[in-house]
Amino acid sequence: MTQTLHSTQPKTLLVIGATGGIGGEIVQAFGRAGWKIRALTRKPKAAQKAYTHLGPVEWCKGDALKAKDVAKAAKGVDAIFHGANPPGYAKWRERAIPMLAHSIAAAQASGARLLFPGNIYNFGPGAWPLLSETSPQYPETEKGAIRVEMEQMIAKANITSLIVRAGDFFGAHAPGSWLQNAVVKPGQPITSVVYPGLHDKGHAWAYLPDLAETFRKLMEAETRLADHDLFHFRGHTFERGIEMANAIARVAGNQDMPIKNLPWTLLKLASPFSATLKGLLEMRYLWRETIELDNAKLVAFLGAEPHTPLDQALHAALDGLGCLDEHAMLGTPHPV
Repeated sequence: MTQTLHSTQPKTLLVIGATGGIGGEIVQAFGRAGWKIRALTRKPKAAQKAYTHLGPVEWCKGDALKAKDVAKAAKGVDAIFHGANPPGYAKWRERAIPMLAHSIAAAQASGARLLFPGNIYNFGPGAWPLLSETSPQYPETEKGAIRVEMEQMIAKANITSLIVRAGDFFGAHAPGSWLQNAVVKPGQPITSVVYPGLHDKGHAWAYLPDLAETFRKLMEAETRLADHDLFHFRGHTFERGIEMANAIARVAGNQDMPIKNLPWTLLKLASPFSATLKGLLEMRYLWRETIELDNAKLVAFLGAEPHTPLDQALHAALDGLGCLDEHAMLGTPHPV
């Protein structure tokens, strides 16, 4: 009797925003797991040369602001990761809402599940300090209101979806992160650390490779997901936020280096001339209170949250930003 062997075809993921921080990590996490990766970009030839570290990627020419381009790229895919963000906080409503609408329409047409990285902008002081998936959402900022609107767009659409909310991103490739925009200076050895928040208030950080692996593990168990599912990712959470700055100093090889406060007053004076600074200033309230994400649902679903030890995660992130000198790279203290 002859047996017929059936090969399982790999699933395909379309990534919107593959050249960004979370998008790039999603490409690598799903690629390692055997998914075929398709990515939308305006310049596929340039992306293919510049992002070889992402592994095998089918780069599709197109613009996330054009519905037809997204729809074309999404044909035949099993999931769509929407990680596109307007750079530098500029023109969020004008760009973020249409881009997400195009991904939602493409997911509906293709039958793919839409994956979306959420954050804590949705919440206001009434929800502190421990945020669960069902905590009330009363944002006090424009960006928070936009984030609420985006999640509502997904929830109301006739699609399946997965949202994972997390704290402040950090990683080797995270262009919009506080780590590289305020805490350290990319491309320069670390001689001091700037901490944006109140030292004794807790803060949550999300190491991007761990967050990407969380999405992958959840999709590995997709049959157990609800049609519209939502999880909170705890990440690296500190009871005293200053512990993050201390850890950076330690990883950089000099635990005695100065820890400076972010000059918020100067940011306020310069913000009328910079959309990025204006966006950072608007998020100041998140650094004044203890905020953490309750990951009980995620742990119950997966068994454990993907978690890279802090020093290892920071070493990879700071190395990727070009901030570690030879002493930090060798794990030796600076000479006195």
